[in-house]
Amino acid sequence: MKGTRALTCAAALWSSSAAAAQADPPDAGAATSGDAGPGVTSETAPGGVCVERLAGASRPALHESAPDRGQSGHVVVLDVTLEHGKGESVLPGGFQFGLSEESSRALERSGFFLPHPGGGAGPLIQSTPLGERIKTRITIPFVALPEKPGRQVLQLPSVPITLARASGDVVTLCTRPHAVTVEDPIANTPHAEPRANPPPRRQRELWTAAKNVALAALLALAVGALVAWLVMKWRRRPRPVPAPPPPRPPWEVALEELFDIRNAGYIREQRFAEYFDRVSDTVRTYLGARYGFDGLECTTRETLGMLRRVEPPIHVLSDIEGFLRQADLVKFARLTPTEAECEIALERGEHVVRMTLPELPRPIPTAPPSPPPSGPSAEPSNLAPPGGPTA
Repeated sequence: MKGTRALTCAAALWSSSAAAAQADPPDAGAATSGDAGPGVTSETAPGGVCVERLAGASRPALHESAPDRGQSGHVVVLDVTLEHGKGESVLPGGFQFGLSEESSRALERSGFFLPHPGGGAGPLIQSTPLGERIKTRITIPFVALPEKPGRQVLQLPSVPITLARASGDVVTLCTRPHAVTVEDPIANTPHAEPRANPPPRRQRELWTAAKNVALAALLALAVGALVAWLVMKWRRRPRPVPAPPPPRPPWEVALEELFDIRNAGYIREQRFAEYFDRVSDTVRTYLGARYGFDGLECTTRETLGMLRRVEPPIHVLSDIEGFLRQADLVKFARLTPTEAECEIALERGEHVVRMTLPELPRPIPTAPPSPPPSGPSAEPSNLAPPGGPTA
C-alpha cells in the first residue's frame, strides 16, 4: 500500500482484529511494511497503527466508499464491499463494542464516535453469493462530533477488516482514510440569521356546552342503535316449533287408500292393471308399517319371511300369501286382470287389513257400589250407644 494511512481506535470493534493484534503485536516504531515481517504491511497514522496481514496470499478485492460531506451530530456511514471465496468468513468474531482507553482517546481526537450497537445503529454485515464467490457488504456508522462549531474537515481513519480463510489463517485488511467535510445543521443557509416571530393568529372560542351536547347526542345515538339491535335480535330469536301431530295408524291410512281406489274410476275406464297395482302397493305398505319393515322394497319371499317371524303368529298368513302371489302374477307375468278379479283383490286387501288390526285392551270391569243398608236396624235411633246401656 502507498502513502500514509490514519489509524483509529475503531479496530477494537471486532474481537477477531484484537485477537490478531495480540497474536502478532506490531512494534510501536514500525512505520513501513518492511518492518512488519513477511506478508505483513503496516500503515501509521495519528492515533495508532493499522496492520495488514495477508498470510502470504493475494490481497482480496476491497471496495470502500464514504460520503464527502456530513453534518455535526449525524451519522457518517463507511460502506465496505469485499469479494472472497465460499469457505471464507468476514469478521468471524463478530462485532464487539469494547474500546481501550487509548483507542477511545484517539477516536475522540479524530472527531468521530461509534454509536452503541444496542441503540439500533450498529454495524451491519450482508453476504450475497455470486457463483463461486461471495460478496460481503459491511456498513459501519460513525457519528461526527467536531470540537469547534462551523465547517470542519475531519479525517475518518482506516478500519481493519478481518477475513478467516478455510485453512484457518486470518487475513487483516485496512481501509483507507477518508476526508469528510462536517458542517453545522444550519450551515446549508449562508449567513443564517434569526427570523422574526410569525404574526399573531386570531384566537378561536371553545364552545364547551356545544361540545358536551354533541358528545351526549352521539352517546344517545349509539345507545339507541344498540337497543334497537338487541330488540331486533330478540324478535328474531328462534322460537320452539310445535310438536307434529301423532302419526295416523297404518290401518286407517290403508283403509282410506283402498276406499279412494274403489271410487277413483279405474274400473269404469278399464284401467285394470293400474287398479290392481295400487291395491297391491297399499297392502304391502300397510304390512310393512304394521310389522316394522319396508313393504314396498321387500320381495314377496322377504315379506312372507318377515311375517312368519311375528309373535303371536298371524292367523291370516295364508290369505296374505295368496294375495301377494296373485299380485306378482299380474305385475311380473303381464297378466291383465278382469273387472271381477280387481274387485275381489280389493275385497281381499280390505279383509287382510281388518283381520290384522291390533286388539284393543278391554276395560277392567269394576264392582258396582253396594246399596246402603235399609230396615229398622239401620235407623240411628235404634242403634245402641257405644258405652252400653245406661240407667
